[in-house]
Amino acid sequence: MLGEFELVVLLAVLRLGDEAYGASILDEIARRTRRPVARGSVYITLDRLEAKGLLGSVRGDPTPIRGGRAKRFFKLKPRGLRVLKRTLADLGRLQEGLSPILEGA
Repeated sequence: MLGEFELVVLLAVLRLGDEAYGASILDEIARRTRRPVARGSVYITLDRLEAKGLLGSVRGDPTPIRGGRAKRFFKLKPRGLRVLKRTLADLGRLQEGLSPILEGA
């Protein structure tokens, strides 16, 4: 199973598609979760997910706007998509029957 922030990062990468790079992932997470996100935690998690074989990355072309630096774009690998789907299914099963309790909290 994935950790909470790993799950959030994978969902952001999946949602962003071809536009999934560090800053866009950070912005997507902050916007959707409505909580601040540390830049370093996003990059550390992206590196960890890539090392686990769940994500792949490619460098884009350098741009003058970025001072000649290239963006690093991320994409879920097939294994990453399988792990994400399994984790979401597990969480769904764990949540079954808890609506009355959660609604009253």
